[in-house]
Amino acid sequence: MTLALFLVDALPAAAAFTLDGPEGRHAAAVRRLRVGESLLVSDGAGSVARCAVTAAGKDSLELAVEERWSEPPPAPRVVLAQALPKGDRGELAVELATEAGVDAVVPWRAARCVTKWEDGPRGAKALDRWRRTAREAAKQSRRPWVPQVSDPVSLRGLVRLAEASALALVLEAGLSTRLADVELPASGDVLLVVGPEGGITPEEIAALTDAGGVLVRLGPSVLRTSTAAAVTLGALGVRTSRWG
Repeated sequence: MTLALFLVDALPAAAAFTLDGPEGRHAAAVRRLRVGESLLVSDGAGSVARCAVTAAGKDSLELAVEERWSEPPPAPRVVLAQALPKGDRGELAVELATEAGVDAVVPWRAARCVTKWEDGPRGAKALDRWRRTAREAAKQSRRPWVPQVSDPVSLRGLVRLAEASALALVLEAGLSTRLADVELPASGDVLLVVGPEGGITPEEIAALTDAGGVLVRLGPSVLRTSTAAAVTLGALGVRTSRWG
C-alpha cells in the first residue's frame, strides 16, 4: 500500500526529527500511526523523505529518516487557467486537477463568470480555499509537488501567460480541432484555459488566439468546467512523458 504523505514547510536535514503541528496531529491522532510504521514527509517542492516512527505521542510523532530523494517536476509543465465557477465547483476543479497532476493554477476572472472575486477579505478567503484544496489534494494523491495557486487574473493577465507559454490550449466544445491532433512541446509551460459555465466570449477567444492560443476540443461530449481540466490532464499524461 502506498505510504501516507505529510507536508512540512521545510524538510529537516537531521537524521531524526519531530513531526508536530497540524500534520503531526493528523498522523498521530487521525491516521494513528504507531512505532515501526513508515510514512513519507515532503516539503511540497519535490524533496521527500521516507521515515519510520520511533515514538508516538498524542499529537506528534518522532521520526527516523530512512531515505531521502528529490522528485523532478513533470515536463512539460501544465498551468491551469480556471475560470471561476459558481458554488463549490471551484474547489472541486482544483481538487481534481491536482490529483490529475496539474503544476500550477491561475484563477481567471472570465467575462461570463457568475462568481466574482472582488479585492478584499472575501476574495482573499476564496483564494485561500483554493490553496488549501490544492494542498490537501496533493497529500491525498501522494504528490511531492503541491501546485501553486496564484492571484486571480483578468483577460489581460491571461493573454500575457499565453504569450509566455510554449503552448496555450483553449478548451472549447464543438470545434473540429481535437486535442489528439495538436503537437505538444516536450518542455516549457502548457497553459490550459478552461472557461466558465456560460462559455468563453468571442472577444476572449479572439484575444487568446491572437496571443497564440490553440482552440481544441476533447471529445464529442460537453464537460463541466469543474471536470474539464482533470480529463485534459489525463490525455496530456498519456501523450507526453509526464506519466513516464
